[in-house]
Amino acid sequence: MYYREKFILVILLLVALMGHCQDKITLSGVITDYNSNETLIGVNVIIPELNIGTSTNVYGFYSITIPKGSHSVLVSYLGYQSIDQRVTLDRSSKINFKLTPRTEFLQEVVVQEDLEKLNVETPQMSVNNLSIATIKKIPAVLGETDVIKSLLLLPGVSNAGEASSGFNVRGGATDQNLILLDEATIFNSDHLFGFFSVFNPDAIKNVKLYKGGIPARYGGRVSSVLDIYQKEGNSKDFNLTGGIGVLSMRLLAEGPIVKDKSSFLIGGRSSYAHLFLKFTENDNTAFFYDLNTKLNFKIDDKNSIYISGYFGRDVFDVDDSFKNSYGNSVANLRWNHLFSDKLFSNLSLIYSDYYYGLSLDFVGFKWNSNIQNFNVKYDLRHYLSNDIELQYGLQNIYYKFNPGEIIPQNESSGVNYLKLIDKYANETAVYVQVDQKLSDKINIAYGLRFSNFIRLGQREYYTYEDDMPVRFNQTLDIYEKATPIDTISSSKSESLKTFHNFEPRFAISYLIDGSQSIKASYNRMSQYLHLISNTSSPTPLDVWAPSGTYIKPQILDQYALGYFKNFRQNYSIETEVFYKFIKNRVNYIDGADLIANQAIEQVILNGKSQAYGLEVLLKKNSGNLQGWLSYTLSKSEQKTPGRTPDEPGINQGQWYNTPYDKTHDISLTASYSLSDNWSLAGNFIFQTGRPTTYPIGQYQYEGTTFPNFGSRNKNRLPFYHRLDFSATYTPIPKKKSGWRGEWVFSVYNIYDRKNAASLSFREDLETNQNEAVKLSIFGIIPSITYNFRF
Repeated sequence: MYYREKFILVILLLVALMGHCQDKITLSGVITDYNSNETLIGVNVIIPELNIGTSTNVYGFYSITIPKGSHSVLVSYLGYQSIDQRVTLDRSSKINFKLTPRTEFLQEVVVQEDLEKLNVETPQMSVNNLSIATIKKIPAVLGETDVIKSLLLLPGVSNAGEASSGFNVRGGATDQNLILLDEATIFNSDHLFGFFSVFNPDAIKNVKLYKGGIPARYGGRVSSVLDIYQKEGNSKDFNLTGGIGVLSMRLLAEGPIVKDKSSFLIGGRSSYAHLFLKFTENDNTAFFYDLNTKLNFKIDDKNSIYISGYFGRDVFDVDDSFKNSYGNSVANLRWNHLFSDKLFSNLSLIYSDYYYGLSLDFVGFKWNSNIQNFNVKYDLRHYLSNDIELQYGLQNIYYKFNPGEIIPQNESSGVNYLKLIDKYANETAVYVQVDQKLSDKINIAYGLRFSNFIRLGQREYYTYEDDMPVRFNQTLDIYEKATPIDTISSSKSESLKTFHNFEPRFAISYLIDGSQSIKASYNRMSQYLHLISNTSSPTPLDVWAPSGTYIKPQILDQYALGYFKNFRQNYSIETEVFYKFIKNRVNYIDGADLIANQAIEQVILNGKSQAYGLEVLLKKNSGNLQGWLSYTLSKSEQKTPGRTPDEPGINQGQWYNTPYDKTHDISLTASYSLSDNWSLAGNFIFQTGRPTTYPIGQYQYEGTTFPNFGSRNKNRLPFYHRLDFSATYTPIPKKKSGWRGEWVFSVYNIYDRKNAASLSFREDLETNQNEAVKLSIFGIIPSITYNFRF
């Protein structure tokens, strides 16, 4: 009798549960741009009377569970007219929405409290989104719109100075940033050694930077993730977009292959040779070019295929005697599949290649190096309910490293052919993440990523006494290369060293009220690749090395706590404090030789680094005047102690500033719509000077004077600051078809501040006194650009 009663109770519970489920239905669909059918990322979908909402994923898909019956659906996205539509549903349905770009100020029927609450209640923090419209308003050097330069105006993001490569996030190095273009890895994000980025703004759809609280689907780097998606192409009409500036020109074409079903996009960009770098007497050139492509095929309501690619090259040629060429090549084949109105999947096959070449005619040799990877990834997103969203997937990356190849160019060359040993590795990862609403006030996101890295065999590698490729010479008090004791060969199918790491992620938000919240996050990440770069060279040599027997993977632990608030009139403030600690950060011994080094492990030591700070971002998101004020107070330092008590380590084993430590970093960015024809924009930047090392004395040997340098990065360059301004004139602002153009007039560094890129010391030949010489890259630079669309 007892078991029969339990059985009946279970049946009744199942019937009640089924009845409850039958009262619930799923509303799903895709949200696109009305004019182009371009899918929109991050669109808010709100059911005001139920106080629930969601947003579209990176492919424009949304899914929300609601009771049967009649409901108001509010669809809202910045820069577009909102939709408030009443729907009556008695079963799960798919409704696609098309949003019209907002061309003039409209009084919208918007439940502002719901939109604000959706923005602050998500546990995701330490993330910045920049629209392309916003990026194009920011004045840039030589009038060229630049994605990376725009990121430098955000809190926690900086770089080493003008004309420097890459960007640094929360005190991290440039190689610690994972940069993705349509999911493909970009190993170098710069053109012309940092003057411009590789991203053509006309081809870019969405830019998102994760500084912390990084979701479990990302891995492989320990500082940040920059996730960029290209546009899919207009599947309704053919369009041409482009621009001509003082330095470069660009042209992008997009249009339907089959109207409303498939589209293409192809864009090219090139700078003008001989104009960027021009010496008086010599024949020199410096230019870049790149190509963006994408094909989009909508097979049916449940399947879409995307084929995208990027190719870019930089060429730097000095009087035909010195030539440097480098660039990225990537391709991606993606398949989106909708299993149901609650389960979305994406399968990607990705190829990425970064090439670096150097030709020295006066020496008579060429240098070639590159890193290739082949990536397969499968991601799924499961909308279990309005309170629980599940993301999971797997990834496998196969790497081939060509550290370098020296090729004599002629018979009189003073060098012999040398091929550094190719290296191979394989990285596998699986992940799962849950976004869960625990109550009306508490939301959490928790996940786990498991990564496995195998350093595969190679033609030959060295072994050392006590497994120490670097030895300390106590007599000279210096670190030196150790002498190998044996050379071993192995097959690519063998494993030299295997690493595996569990990488937990956790984030939580507590909603104080509908407009403010407190958030906290923790994430652990692993990085198995290391950038070996001679940054003191005029053409930094970029060689990537995998972790292995002597180079350990970097392991990050990062903590963040923040306060977020939305104000009326569309103001918002974000404040965060963070602390990050990284184990196994590579550091070079004094006098390290990085070029053509067959055994790079002989000049590096494993150390650690840490960074901590405060970030504040105050934004005004609507109205004629828009912009933001960002401030960062931070510290970034590194330490490499001795391996034994008898060793001093680097810098006597003490903490010292990293090259990207900047105590204060302030940016003010604003744009103002003066009229239908004119809009103005400007930004002001102030930063603490970059750390550097000055000589503290000198000594003479056989009539030659040598400087004696102090502790690493103990000194600093002078403060950095500048003001930029631009004005955009649109002759016919309300024209919606045919040829449409605009003129952009800009001034970079308007008060001609001579900021120091470096300080060098020399002896004045007339006075025989030592003097400091400042090198400045840019003064005031006016420019003009004409942009058009047809």
